[in-house]
Amino acid sequence: MRLRPKKNRQKRLSEVEEYFAVLTDGRLDTEKSFDNKSNPIYLELGCGKGEFAVRLSRKCQDVNIIAVEKVIDVVMMAMEKAKREECKNLKFLNLDIEKILEFLPEKFADRIYINFCDPWPRKKHAKRRLTYPDYLEKYKKLLKNGGCIYFKTDNFNLFEYSLGTFASSGFVLGNVCFDLHNDEILNKENIQTEYEKTFSAKGFRINYLEAWLQE
Repeated sequence: MRLRPKKNRQKRLSEVEEYFAVLTDGRLDTEKSFDNKSNPIYLELGCGKGEFAVRLSRKCQDVNIIAVEKVIDVVMMAMEKAKREECKNLKFLNLDIEKILEFLPEKFADRIYINFCDPWPRKKHAKRRLTYPDYLEKYKKLLKNGGCIYFKTDNFNLFEYSLGTFASSGFVLGNVCFDLHNDEILNKENIQTEYEKTFSAKGFRINYLEAWLQE
């Protein structure tokens, strides 16, 4: 389902334009995007309306965060939320994840977050899953050695599939959990998304893993 274009889009975008990450020669320029250039960089892929990114920004003020979302009206709402919360270490990119290597530098991210991506349940659509091997190879080029991907989903079939693709792509799996909200230790650090709150309240279990890129 396509979203209807938001009214006054250009005006609203102009009011939050400082939350767009800076591109130099068509590629992300982290030094120009952030005041504290020495901070670690966390990347969220598919940030939606920005609740996770904003809460992460507030919690981890000693890191820089890049949040990627391909739908312009959705990223606009995320930036408006970031402005309301006065997030100083959070920037956004309006970008299709399939094209991230064209716009993002290699080995720049300490962490990548993938939260509740589309499971694309049909086998013929497997290549669209954000944990398909081709995507994982892209992420390996973006992550620093020793970096980590943090993955959450309420879809067990996608989670089971992803366990296999991460392992076969050379990642080291850790903290694999099939019911995050009932894991006292892991859930203590968990930042819930809007989607997560909704579906957890309906009784869906949240699956979680960490996939580490070996040094």
